[in-house]
Amino acid sequence: MTSRLLAGGVDADGDRVDVRVEDVTGTTTAVGPTLDRVPGEEVVDCTGLVVLPAAAEPHVHLDKVATIREAPNPSGELMGAVRAWLDHAPSLDAADVRGRALAAVDDYVRNGATAVRTNVNLHATIDLQVLEAILDVRTAVADRCELQVVGLFMPPLSGDGEVAEANRALIDVACELGIDAIGSAPVTDADPEATIELLAAAAVRWDRAIDLHIDETLDPTSRTLLAFAAAVERHGLGGRATAGHCVSLGMQALDEQESTAARLAEAGIAAVALPTTNLWLQGRAQPTGTPRGVTAVRRLLDAGVVVATGSDNIEDPFCPLGRADPFDAARLLSLTAHLSPAEAWAAASTSSRASLGLAASGLAVGGAADLVAVAGRDLGEALARGSARRTVLKGGRVVARTTVTTTAGA
Repeated sequence: MTSRLLAGGVDADGDRVDVRVEDVTGTTTAVGPTLDRVPGEEVVDCTGLVVLPAAAEPHVHLDKVATIREAPNPSGELMGAVRAWLDHAPSLDAADVRGRALAAVDDYVRNGATAVRTNVNLHATIDLQVLEAILDVRTAVADRCELQVVGLFMPPLSGDGEVAEANRALIDVACELGIDAIGSAPVTDADPEATIELLAAAAVRWDRAIDLHIDETLDPTSRTLLAFAAAVERHGLGGRATAGHCVSLGMQALDEQESTAARLAEAGIAAVALPTTNLWLQGRAQPTGTPRGVTAVRRLLDAGVVVATGSDNIEDPFCPLGRADPFDAARLLSLTAHLSPAEAWAAASTSSRASLGLAASGLAVGGAADLVAVAGRDLGEALARGSARRTVLKGGRVVARTTVTTTAGA
């Protein structure tokens, strides 16, 4: 089989569309209201389905997924989650990590994501078998999902001391093992700017992307995002740099938001909004006028920044209710950041792929044939209903198909 016809569906606007894809080139080769069938090609019936560019998950923690029962966080706060995870991490079993991560990736694929970037905590006290387990999953799912692995190097990294030195040494070890990107949460280190500098230098030395948790706080004076922009420009990492969370930006004055957004656009840094986890963790100390805990999405978009969105945490101490479903992430971003359905799905799909350095997919000839067909009359209805009825293609091949049977009972 070289070609496959997705027939009878509609596009995001609800207009009739057929899409032909090839699994040899992995690209979309024809798009139109009605396409003639090619002898011998497989026809995928998309009647009642909206055909969309497949999603990509730009920010998740597969090492933590489904650990909320073993690592509860009664406070519901960020530091409570951090403490819960640090207590639980020494007991992690590689086989268990591998099984939980593999199940989560398959959930993502069934739900319409054909690429996933996961963070993996790395610290002198965490066994490298956890990282190796996630790298094994990357190999295991390669036929259906492109999995990228970020080494999330935990503080202390800057400054003196045996622990900081050991953590810095882990960067080279993890890169040798094959991580795709270098990450950390600099705002939690003693010297955030020094931490950003050493991480950026390591990204250049190892020819890796850099993906940082930035300013995950409601404190408007937290501005490590600007230090990150300066380091990215200084090291020539534009286009390979990602800033996740950026919560404090949403708390700053409008002119500050606009100027910082412009800096990110100039530096070539993608931003990842993560409303699911940030809504859960942030604002608990402010019972009235509770802030949303989401970055300044509209300002970033207006400045031309690539804005992606993802799930972040799935049933773990940082968020007990996360799901491996990009439609959930897009719907929540639309509600919290006041985005149109088209803007929200772009954040979960084309922009997320761009933030991962992947080729564009969608209903355009020559694009990557990574598509999802989901029940609905148009994109708005598909997002609103979030039907499980979905067909997912990666590189022109069907990698998941979910049907729904409803029985009306008395």
